Amino acid sequence: MMEKKQSKDLLAFIREGRTMTRSEQMRLIVQLSIPSILAQVSATVMFFIDYAMVGHLGEQATASVGLVESTTWLLGGLASAVTMGFSVQVAHFIGANDRESARSVLRQSLVCCLAWSLMLSLACVVVYRRLPFWLGGTESIAHDASMYFLIVGLAGVFFQMEGLAGSMLKCSGNMKIPSALNILMCVLDVCFNYVFIYQLDLGVKGAAMGTALAEFITCLLMLYFLLFRSEMLSLRGHPGSFRPKASTVRTAFKIGAPMGLQHLLMGSAQIVSTRIVAPLGNVAIAANSMAITVESLCYMPGYGIAEAATTLVGQGIGAGQRVLTRSFAYLSVGLGIAVMSVMGVLMFVFAPELMAFMSPVEQIVSEGAAALRIEAFAEPMFAAAIVCNGVFVGAGDTLKPAIMSLASMWGVRLTLAWWLSQSYGLRGVWTAMAIELSLRGLIFLARLRLGRWNKKL
Repeated sequence: MMEKKQSKDLLAFIREGRTMTRSEQMRLIVQLSIPSILAQVSATVMFFIDYAMVGHLGEQATASVGLVESTTWLLGGLASAVTMGFSVQVAHFIGANDRESARSVLRQSLVCCLAWSLMLSLACVVVYRRLPFWLGGTESIAHDASMYFLIVGLAGVFFQMEGLAGSMLKCSGNMKIPSALNILMCVLDVCFNYVFIYQLDLGVKGAAMGTALAEFITCLLMLYFLLFRSEMLSLRGHPGSFRPKASTVRTAFKIGAPMGLQHLLMGSAQIVSTRIVAPLGNVAIAANSMAITVESLCYMPGYGIAEAATTLVGQGIGAGQRVLTRSFAYLSVGLGIAVMSVMGVLMFVFAPELMAFMSPVEQIVSEGAAALRIEAFAEPMFAAAIVCNGVFVGAGDTLKPAIMSLASMWGVRLTLAWWLSQSYGLRGVWTAMAIELSLRGLIFLARLRLGRWNKKL
């Protein structure tokens, strides 16, 4: 309770225009980051255990999930782009102590995000049968892959609304509730997966059904805490129109559209990367997807710190705190690089053990561990890219960072991945990834130092 009170008091300093010492700034960043990091890591552990459960069903089951993984991540990215278009506006209004405007944006976001998620789910229904073949999958894994994708796609409505509610709570400064609920979702997911995969013998479909049910329960809880219990954003006792306004939607589009385009093209690049890996065989597909899941244990703390940076920069801009906002940005990036550097060292050392937990197949473990050790060297600059992007999102500056990411991904990673895969297989693909992430981190740091992301200050 004392820690929660300290966080609220320090956040009030931003809105009230009060001076904060460097130690108070760092303490606030850490207090906001820790719950989010725990939630991010727990979500990764959820995927980690999911893959371990599916992995013990055999090589084909693992490959079927791994084949469509990049496409499901694309759907998640498109959902989060719309969410951020509205939640950044809420952070700005809260920073300016204009809670009624913040609630107005929240009401409109509920309608717009629900409509968007339904369209995404409809798109999944249209393409799910052919998707595995478009991705280069074989007949042996196509059925399981398509059914997994369909179930996850239909559950996208729950994912969208849960993500919206969580993002709104975080932008108001409440990191603990969404983080605790995300951890609960992970626990529920593991329990439901055990029942559906093993007790009901539903295999890959069971993994998707367990995740969908966990997301549904978490969605209901997250919306309850946002709409009825949030101190700043509760709609109970605050009636108003839910009809979207042109000005709000236009601002959301200005913030979210570059992010959506970035997720679309980055997700497409991941799909192309899957196409590059697919001809290398089912072992390579499985090792690649499992290594991506293991690596996320390393970079998810960076995303937790980035969420704190988005909240602090967003509220700082709303309050007109120029010097303080810039200081929050630099401190957050430095903390992210330090944390992910340590995680990179741990990933390098324990790569074989982490992969062995995911799969009993020796060849998959060997290929995945080699990929992870290559990637470990890129983690510090990957952290820079992640947290800098969180800073830019909080400032509402999303277009140029999106262009930078896309140029790096399409111009460097995919070109190198295709070329290096011809001689070095999966290890060549991950070498290309490490080079590209290091480059992306450097250019994002340059923009943080020299760019005009803070022009709103």
